[in-house]
Amino acid sequence: MINSIEEYLSELKKELAGSDPATIQDALADAEEYLMTALSGAVGQNPDINKAEALSSIISKYGEPVEVAAAYRENESRTPPAFAHVTVPHVAEGVPEAPAPDRRGFFGRFFGVFAEPKAWGSLFYLVLALVTGTIYFTWAVTGLAVSVSLLILIIGLPVAALFLLSVRGIALVEGRLVEALLGVRMPRRMRFAPKNTSLWQKLKNLLTDRHTWFSIVYMIVQLPLGIFYFTLFVTLIAFSLGLAFGPIVLSILNIPAYSTDSYEYFAPVWITPFTAVIGAFLLTGTMHLAKALGKIQGAIAKGLLVRQ
Repeated sequence: MINSIEEYLSELKKELAGSDPATIQDALADAEEYLMTALSGAVGQNPDINKAEALSSIISKYGEPVEVAAAYRENESRTPPAFAHVTVPHVAEGVPEAPAPDRRGFFGRFFGVFAEPKAWGSLFYLVLALVTGTIYFTWAVTGLAVSVSLLILIIGLPVAALFLLSVRGIALVEGRLVEALLGVRMPRRMRFAPKNTSLWQKLKNLLTDRHTWFSIVYMIVQLPLGIFYFTLFVTLIAFSLGLAFGPIVLSILNIPAYSTDSYEYFAPVWITPFTAVIGAFLLTGTMHLAKALGKIQGAIAKGLLVRQ
């Protein structure tokens, strides 16, 4: 018999061993919120009630850890991240089928990247990272500076608590963005906080939770990463398109490829097919690079924004 909420959460975590860390985090948050809310309501209605018996009744309605874990695993198989590659359970045996082998040739796999939504999602995320990184960095640095400077005043604690809570909110939003565009499973809800917790206790919990500080680190490093991603891909895309279509445009508009005060050089027509092929290969390689960096960025986000 489970005698406490902590024991239930521990058992649930054991049952979910091997599942995605983000799934485990969501399952624990859901269970903690339901059990604590239901138990608080039962105690509020009858202060003399035996908490162990009340918890047992609540658990019977919510489900035993093994049942809840099985439900979460089934739900995860039905609702994977948008661009994630998942195996589909075999209907008859309940055993995941191996993914079908990619029978495309080298060129089919190489140029087929343009038809992969995950490649476009990664490219969009990496270019957008300059904007989100600037916002995250500014908020993190400003929030830290203001919170520390106001700690000597009465309003310091509320300001610090609000800032740290906002960090958790931003981490959740960033996680949803990562899951939507990079196909990496991220937490879908915030950690539960009881309503009767005092401001000081909330602040203490936020300060002692390493997830809060990992989230701040993530927000700060997103700026240099965003600058790197944006500069890299804007340069590569512009250079690729310039190679592919530049000579054609110059020929049509009769614009010299190079000119001085006394000399103009026009690109020969025969060079156009070669530059077009080089540009096409470079642009395709850029898409593959976006997929690879998107995977790395997803691993960074998972390492810093998900409780392990």
